[in-house]
Parts: sequence; structure tokens; C-alpha cells
Amino acid sequence: MNKEELKKIKEETLARKKKTWIRVGMATCGIAAGAQDTYFALREELKKHKLTVDIRKCGCVGKCSAEPLVEVAMEGMPTVFYHHLTKDKVPQLVETHFLKKTVWHNQTISLQDPHQLRIVLRNCGIVDPDNIKDYIALGGYAALARVLEMKPEDVIDQVKKSGLRGRGGAGFPTGLKWELTRKVPADQKYIICNGDEGDPGAYMDRGVLEGDPHAVIEGMMIAGYAIGANKGFFYIRAEYPLAVERIEKAIKQCLSNKLLGQNIMGSSFSFDIEVRLGAGAFVCGEETALIASIEGKRGYPHPRPPYPAVKGLWDKPTCINNVETLANLPPILTNGAAWFAGIGHEKSKGTKVFAVTGKVKQSGLVEVPMGTTIRDIVFNIAGGAANNKKVKAVQTGGPSGGVIPEQFFDTPVSYENLQNLGSIMGSGGMIVMDEDDSMVDITKFYLGFCVDESCGKCAPCRIGGTQMLRILNRITAGEGTLADLDKLRSISQAMQKASLCGLGQTAPNPVVSTLRYFEHEYRALIKEPAPKQ
Repeated sequence: MNKEELKKIKEETLARKKKTWIRVGMATCGIAAGAQDTYFALREELKKHKLTVDIRKCGCVGKCSAEPLVEVAMEGMPTVFYHHLTKDKVPQLVETHFLKKTVWHNQTISLQDPHQLRIVLRNCGIVDPDNIKDYIALGGYAALARVLEMKPEDVIDQVKKSGLRGRGGAGFPTGLKWELTRKVPADQKYIICNGDEGDPGAYMDRGVLEGDPHAVIEGMMIAGYAIGANKGFFYIRAEYPLAVERIEKAIKQCLSNKLLGQNIMGSSFSFDIEVRLGAGAFVCGEETALIASIEGKRGYPHPRPPYPAVKGLWDKPTCINNVETLANLPPILTNGAAWFAGIGHEKSKGTKVFAVTGKVKQSGLVEVPMGTTIRDIVFNIAGGAANNKKVKAVQTGGPSGGVIPEQFFDTPVSYENLQNLGSIMGSGGMIVMDEDDSMVDITKFYLGFCVDESCGKCAPCRIGGTQMLRILNRITAGEGTLADLDKLRSISQAMQKASLCGLGQTAPNPVVSTLRYFEHEYRALIKEPAPKQ
């Protein structure tokens, strides 16, 4: 396939698009809410009334709390979203919208949100993830075609100028990582997409993989061309069967359309992709443990240096990028580095996808420009606390992150700002807690998760995490002392400095941040222990 063939497919696909159609959100969130039953019920009900309507499936549009979500377009009427459209509501929808030709107003929901800017999620909820032509019709693979006419060094330069940083959590400059990998001489190099998303309450990567798989594949191919790799691996956790299915189907479609394999688009660039499944070990989100897992070894982290850019998969130079990082690449190479660099906040450019969950009215995926305040995300987008409770804090960055109290919600979101508050960006989990939540219990939960997920290879993480969890259990049982608070701080410091990998180094973050902002809750449990049952 070449540029002209891409253009032809785009024009033909757009020409076939009908003015009356239905889209049903069929990501994991939608299916869990009953979207599959809704989809088949719509087909049967339309057939019953002899109505010919193009029914399509799509990925998550972000309003997960409103699923099943159905978008309806009909010539001469406004395009609307119907929320919580379970199969029992299908007959009334068809009668109202298609027979009476009126909008069923009390069942509609608005998805217009001035606070959001969809770059990574640009196609989610629009394209059929199983149809490559849908992706091409929206400009898919045009960025790759443009890249293949550039020098790899110029592609890297564009990404460096864009300011894109890794969205997996560390925030390392993507272009610099590519440059380091490209400069290492080797007969074989690899690119890996890290889809091993393990934070409780986080599902940003899953949403993108399920809703727009070709965007991630195109991003991986651009990265492979830039660093000089001809082989890519998707590492996706096995608990994401729908994401795996859609990525595998997208790869087959690329192969059949000659967008993968030898001499892609008539160039000298050849590239192949394989999928590897993770067994659910949280530590395999760390790049050296992930590499070991792909090699068929136990997912243990290894000391660095050497870094994967020098000695990675099968001892070859390897670049690992997160799902969200790769999905950013096609629009950056299409619109230019300056466009992307013009979005965001100080050193944090572009947008960030967050999975906002917990005690909020409207949980789901949101994508906002860097620099958007936590308050805007929690209150203006997610609707504030459920049940009209008072919001107390948010946890960002998952088990490795920290707890941020409400008085800091006016802080613009950026890598540096969250770090200054004692938390991290992480991959994008944001869990909201209200006035009923105990910060000590929250800390116990996250620390317990990290203790369970520790590989046990290094003593600071293996022993330190266990000892801190014992202290927290003692405090919540009414048997703690004020000296325990000093012990928690001391062990946290040792773990942060001496642990082998990021899991152990960041596991104390919930402890440190809650002691920083909510020490009075610890002291209350120590001075006023609950009566023993």
C-alpha cells in the first residue's frame, strides 16, 4: 500500500458513510454494562420495523459511568448520545427516534466538555476498532507515510521539539530516549509497547487499545523507523482479553494491506509486530522485568546501567514506550512539533489521559491539557463527590503515587507539580476519596498491594514493605505508639534510596504523603484507639 492507495481508501470509505447510523460503545466498560445485549436488541428491533440503519460498534467515549452509551445520527435531526441504554429501552428508542423522529430527551446526555482536549482519545468512540478502513478514513497511516519520506534523525528531532514525555509514569523525554537507542550500533533493535497496566482503578491504556488499536500500531511503526528497529512487541496483560483481541486483529489487517512486513509503502523500511501476554505481575510494568518476561524468564527487575537502550531484549538495544506515548505520535507528526509544544504547561507538554474513579459522580476516562487543575478534573469534569459528600483527597499515580489533599486541588497538573506535592503522575490513575475515607486505611490498602506484588528480589522492598504494613496494622488495631510514626518515616526513606526498582522506590509514597498531610489521623488512632471487639 502506498500514499495514493491510502487516499483512495479514505475517499471511498467516507463516500460510503450514511447519514443515518448508530454507534454502540463496545469497550470493556460498555460490555460490562450490557452494551452487547443492546447492540443485538437494536438490530432486531430495527429489522422488526423494516428500518435500514448502519449499526456500528466503537470504543469507549470516556463516560464509563453512563454506559451503555449509544450515539444516534439521523438525517434532519441532531446527533445525540443516549445513556444507560439497556436492551429493555431499545423499543422505546426506536419508536421515539426513528418512527416518531423526535429526540428522547430525558434519556440523552451531553459529552461536550470545554475542559477536555482529545488527542490520544481522538478516535475512541468514533472508529470501529475492528475496521482498518475506518481508521484510514480519519487520516490513519498518513503520518507513517510522511515519516517514511523523512530521515530518521529528523523524525527524532520533531519528537524532541514537541516536548513529548513518556506517559507510563517516569516522564522521560521520548525523543531523547529514541536518540539514545538509535546511536547504539547493533545488527538488531527492538521497540516494545508497554501495555502492562496494573494500577488499581487505572484503565487508560486498555481504553486506547480497545478503542483505537491502529493508532498505537502506527505510533509503534513510527518509533521503530526512528530508532532503526524492524521488530516490535506489544506486552499486554492477559486480564485485557478484548484489548489483546483487537490488537491482534489490527495487526492481521495491517499485514493483509501490506502495512506491515517488507518494504512498507515502497520504502526500505520493514517491520513486524508480535503480541506477548503478561501474567498480571505488577512488577512487570518495570522495563527490565518486562523484558525478562518477554524473554520467557521470571519477571525480575535488573540493575541499571546498562539501560535497555544499550542492552535490552535479548541483549539488543531496545526502546520501551507506553501505549499513550505511542498514540500521541501520529498527530504530532501530522500537525508538527510546534502544535503539540503549544499545548500544556511549562515542561509538561500535550495532554494527559486520566482514569477518574472512586467517590465521584461521573467516573471514566478524561483527557485534558497538561496544566489543567486537579479541581477542574474532579469537580468540573467528574462532577464532584457522589452522595453530596465533601471531597477529601485524590490519589494519583496508583500504589506508587501519593495522596493529595483538597487544599492543593488548584495545582496545575504536571510532572513536577505532582512530584512537589509528594505524588507522581504515574500512568494516569486518579482515585477520589471523600470525608468518610480513612487515610490510614487507604495507605494500608496501597502498601498491602505493593507488598503482595513485590518480586522479593531485593531486601529493602521485601522486608521494608512488610515491616511498614505490620506497623500500620498495629496502629489500626489500637496498639500503635507515636514512635511508630518515626519508624514509618525511617523505613520509607531506606526503601526509596536502596530498592532495586521503581516498585520498591515508590511503594512508600502513600505512607510519606499521608503522614505529611494527615498525620493527625494516625495520631488519633494512637491516642484514641478504637475499643477492641
